Amino acid sequence: MQSSFSTSSRKSMKFLHDEENNKNQENLNEFTSLIPGLPNHLSQQCLSYLPPSFLYSVCKSWRQFIYSPYFPPFYSLYALSSPRSNHSSNSSSTSLSHQEPIQFFCLNPFSSIWEPLPNPPLESSLNILRHHPSFISRNFPIQSITASGRLLLIAASTHNLQPAFRCSLGFDPLTKKWFLGPPLANPRRWCITGAVNGSIYVASGIGSGYQSDVAKSLEKWDMKQSETEWKWEKMEDYKDGRFCREATEAIGLSKWDKLCMVNVKGNARKAGAVYNAKMSMWEEMPAGMLSGWTGPAAVEEEGDVVYVVDETKGALRRYHLESDNWEELIVAPHYFRGVEQVAAGRGRVCVVCAGGGRIVVVDVVARPVSIWVVNPPEGMEVVAVHILPRMCEVESN
Repeated sequence: MQSSFSTSSRKSMKFLHDEENNKNQENLNEFTSLIPGLPNHLSQQCLSYLPPSFLYSVCKSWRQFIYSPYFPPFYSLYALSSPRSNHSSNSSSTSLSHQEPIQFFCLNPFSSIWEPLPNPPLESSLNILRHHPSFISRNFPIQSITASGRLLLIAASTHNLQPAFRCSLGFDPLTKKWFLGPPLANPRRWCITGAVNGSIYVASGIGSGYQSDVAKSLEKWDMKQSETEWKWEKMEDYKDGRFCREATEAIGLSKWDKLCMVNVKGNARKAGAVYNAKMSMWEEMPAGMLSGWTGPAAVEEEGDVVYVVDETKGALRRYHLESDNWEELIVAPHYFRGVEQVAAGRGRVCVVCAGGGRIVVVDVVARPVSIWVVNPPEGMEVVAVHILPRMCEVESN
């Protein structure tokens, strides 16, 4: 079973793929009538209060309406994917100059069909390395986060092992457009990335090589400002460069305006730190949070709820800040051992399983907690998943 990610619908509904491909060929203004006897602008107000899963199942005009700019956005699952790797004996002879690009998809929550995102404007120069023939057992990190309802690619490596992004690459689902962020003074990879209250943070990392000032640095991009004022601001440095050891994601707690981070993935011994954005200062991480951070973590922004998947035990846990302890929600080693990445939102926790071969969705609101599997796009392995508003069909002029 798969998730709808809408606030009022849980089960996906299957419809013909041909009809799905044609759903956007008509403009909303061309509808004869959404509700007979009512003007469309009044019909839109009435229908906006109904669950999108119900509207999708009634008729074609209502189905088109939920994808229009007039319907409140519901949430969908987005995936960064790469062509499925083949670690065969001849893989070492693969030319790095012909690396397949990263591809982007959105899961239609009603038809359960993966839909590709529009191509990035700089696709020809999207030179991102995921697999390297000299490192057969290792995947190179591609660091992406979400902030202010948008998807952002922050850091990655090129086939020459250089930073892939000088400017972050972003996607806005409501406009279906890509955009570029401000340039970083020191492009980097293997860094800490995170967001809190509409601001993006990049900490530590390396460029083409190790630099102590970069390894200790913290920079901030406030996305709440107008695009003409976007810039990276240098914040207070950390005391040392221990956070450049591995590419990890920081957890933003919006209520306290704090960013929590660790320097190593998995169940290994690690260091943790908290950046207090309100006070512009570094703090020690609570002992309980650090000891229980035993795998990929994510935060559900709606309630500042932090989740972690224990890679060794195969357990999903939820953190309680007030008591500084972790609550075990479900143990499923078959799914959770060796997980790659985690995303949380709208009462769901989405887990990219080892190797990116499947996505496990956990409904943490249901009692008991329910779990189901979503298959990746055909021929692809999932690098990361995110929960964002569904893509909106922008009206043509």
